Amino acid sequence: MTESRKGFWAIFLSASIWGLSGIYYKAFDHVPALEVIAHRTLWSAVFFGLVIIVQRRLKGVLRNFLNPRMVGILLVSAAMISVNWSGFVFAIQKGWALDASFGYYIFPLMAVVLGMVLFGEKLSKLQGIAVIMAAIAVLILGFGLGTTPWIALLLATTFSIYGLLKRRVELGPVASVFLEVLLVAPIALIYLGWVHSQSNGDFGQSLSTSLLLMGAGPMTAIPLILFSYGAQRLDFATVGLMQYANPTLQFLVAVFLFGEVFTKWHGIALPMIWAALALYSISSFRSKRTDVVDGSKQTSA
Repeated sequence: MTESRKGFWAIFLSASIWGLSGIYYKAFDHVPALEVIAHRTLWSAVFFGLVIIVQRRLKGVLRNFLNPRMVGILLVSAAMISVNWSGFVFAIQKGWALDASFGYYIFPLMAVVLGMVLFGEKLSKLQGIAVIMAAIAVLILGFGLGTTPWIALLLATTFSIYGLLKRRVELGPVASVFLEVLLVAPIALIYLGWVHSQSNGDFGQSLSTSLLLMGAGPMTAIPLILFSYGAQRLDFATVGLMQYANPTLQFLVAVFLFGEVFTKWHGIALPMIWAALALYSISSFRSKRTDVVDGSKQTSA
């Protein structure tokens, strides 16, 4: 099997795990969302830590804590991903998985806008049209449903900020997420200690629930490791396009497995978002192709 084919299957599996993860978290939706996130944080730290120990990188990775700038970025990114995880689990538990899928559909476009606002990045013409279309789609959805799709906006915003911050961290995804969950782990431990002191903790009450809570660590780590492996073997445009499998699977799970209502307003907004993503993908592909051509010309010169 070629390296590119290995990369393809790694990205496909990572997107599939993320897209189907709602089924996993639905299996123990009797556990409060904050408790789930606390366990997800702790067991992710354990799993990532074991991976890094096996790779004999622990000392080198932990040395990043000596860099105040790095720690500052990691603290903010840890806060963003913690809120994102909490919002996703909360959405699954409340029957809002459909809204969650919309959030992950629009997050690439939200990232473009935040990059422009926060870092002065420029939008291409197609990207500008895509962002406007997505914004109109969100407005239509909010107007039709009579409420702001805040879960979708929360997930899109936090994940966009998280992605932008990660671009400024000179670490691989496994190492950086390990440091992030390590920073949040003390808060998770304190919270779980308080929960269990009130005799309200679900961990240890049944074997199945305890195993599911522990499994949230590998459920978080494995797709990220697969993504990191695949992204090193495929071009940017292919990786970006394949990531849309994640919200598409979330959407299918929400409608066909969880039985959430797909209204006419969803039917109007979703195709608009798909069209916006198509324009965004075309723009990204053109930009990447231009960079490659320019790079080849410079090399030839």
